[in-house]
Amino acid sequence: MNNVSLVGRLTKDVELRYTTKKVKAVGSFVLAVDRDAKKGVNEKTTDFIPIVVWGKTAEFASKYFAKGHRVALQGNIHTRMWEDEQKNKHYVTEVVADKVFFADAKYRELDVDDCQEDSIACEEEEVTEEEAAETAEEAVEEAVV
Repeated sequence: MNNVSLVGRLTKDVELRYTTKKVKAVGSFVLAVDRDAKKGVNEKTTDFIPIVVWGKTAEFASKYFAKGHRVALQGNIHTRMWEDEQKNKHYVTEVVADKVFFADAKYRELDVDDCQEDSIACEEEEVTEEEAAETAEEAVEEAVV
């Protein structure tokens, strides 16, 4: 089963583009995800994972996420290949996120589906850090189940 759940920080703002003739939005960003330190080593390592979001989720992420925000997401891993003009093959592995959530304590956990499908205004609201962490953990548990 190809399921991914990640929590990390955006390394830069979401880059929003549209497919040809502005048919569908596509957003991309890099998520810095900490990896637990190995036994005997006190330093954590960080993985920088390319993320792609499509459609309303891309528009949502572009509107509400910015560099440094802590984000939780669910999706799956995709690998693709292409050839450039010099016939060099390029490979990329990225996470295509289906759902994205705020994981920062200062932001409300927004229900992305409600904000996007119903076109309602999503407003910021103070949330405790424990509530934000709990919601992110629930999202990760749902993806694992």
